[in-house]
Amino acid sequence: MKLKLILFLSLCSSIAFATVKPASIFTDHMVLQQQSNVAIWGWAKPASKVKIVTSWNKSSYTVSSDQAGKWKVKVATPLAGGPYEIELNDGEKLVLKDILIGEVWFCGGQSNMEMPMKGFKSQPIIGSNEVILKSSNPNIRLYTVPRSSITERQDNSKPSQWKLSEPEAVSNFSATAYYFGSLLSEMLHVPIGLINDSYGGSTIEAWMSPDDLKPFTEVKIPAKGDSIKEVSRTPTTLYNGMLYPVIGYGIKGAIWYQGESNYERPQRYEDLFQAMVSSWRQHWDNGEFPFYYAQIAPYNYPLIAKPGTNYNSAYLRDAQRKSLSKIPHSGMAVLMDIGEEKSIHPANKKQGGERLAYLALAQTYGIKGFGAFSPTYESVSIEKNTATIKFQNVPNGLTSFGKTLSLFEIAGADQKFYPAKAAIKGSSVIVSAEEVKIPVAVRYAFKDFVNGDLFGNDGLPVSSFRTDNWEQ
Repeated sequence: MKLKLILFLSLCSSIAFATVKPASIFTDHMVLQQQSNVAIWGWAKPASKVKIVTSWNKSSYTVSSDQAGKWKVKVATPLAGGPYEIELNDGEKLVLKDILIGEVWFCGGQSNMEMPMKGFKSQPIIGSNEVILKSSNPNIRLYTVPRSSITERQDNSKPSQWKLSEPEAVSNFSATAYYFGSLLSEMLHVPIGLINDSYGGSTIEAWMSPDDLKPFTEVKIPAKGDSIKEVSRTPTTLYNGMLYPVIGYGIKGAIWYQGESNYERPQRYEDLFQAMVSSWRQHWDNGEFPFYYAQIAPYNYPLIAKPGTNYNSAYLRDAQRKSLSKIPHSGMAVLMDIGEEKSIHPANKKQGGERLAYLALAQTYGIKGFGAFSPTYESVSIEKNTATIKFQNVPNGLTSFGKTLSLFEIAGADQKFYPAKAAIKGSSVIVSAEEVKIPVAVRYAFKDFVNGDLFGNDGLPVSSFRTDNWEQ
């Protein structure tokens, strides 16, 4: 009897090993990017042939696994539609079912991307309960990459499942990503796939590879055997455990909401951000895919700052603002009007998610006739005691919605800023202060916490900005 049990367990083990196994991100209910050559990969018996058959066109692909059993193949996808199936066979057959073809977006960042629709404990999301209740939509599919912080690069992520949009799944899914995808679904009328790959409290360095970080000599890259003292802030560890395993999955583009954990080091963020996006695009093998990001919202950062320090997160927002000109095919959703003084997690996630969707709908999908881009600072000119600020992306002018502009400051050569009088003139703002006879620099909303009061006529807020490059 004992021998029979051993033989039975051995047979079960060999069958499990023989069955072809796709990477964790390839499951029933997934969405594949339409009209593309999308990669599918996984493991099988070492040095074996794996046959892949796609039901939408009955095409057959054959690929050989390497000595470790790993294989990878690209398959052609049609126009949006479904459901379809993919059959994988290396002698044992596995069928992935209920696959849709549509638009797939990668959604990354830290806690403001990770924050689920139901909110964090005692940190609600405005209006989410009704949205969750009405969220059933089989054409929206959700995938969350499980948390993993590790010093070694992983070939596969921890197991997870693609889920259909319905109340229980949506309540636990990224609110920012859901609002983004929901608006895309409404406007594009195609299946939408959302991949949430985020970790609360994470620094940008954690999402970058060792090669990405080599030029940044101040960053300590952990070795294989090092302990991870801060799971979301140790360089490379989230890249290793959560990003590298899914890089290459066919996507249309990416949205990103991160920066709060880098507020103490704004002087390097601009370069780190550019390097990260460039590296992702290179290794994704998907061209310069669109990359849209949320600027961090105003918040009273001294509440979490180390004792004796005095940081102003407006410098980090400014680094994000300036990144627009350095990262091709990018866009920034400005959140100057929804920040909260005592919460780093704004409750109004709908604005952030939908503003990211505006960028995609306008710039990626070519929809015209609506406001998608916040006005951005272009230039300053000085005449006598007055500074004139010009803006881009103001086709229909600027507005304060009837309120007095109160967030402009102006300084002379002494670098001392004074509250300024500011008035809108079409697509420009005229700024002056009695204390400054010869203006040199202007700043707008350049504080940790403010409620922005300058908007485009479409209601999209202007980012905080400065015309100087002074250290303080």
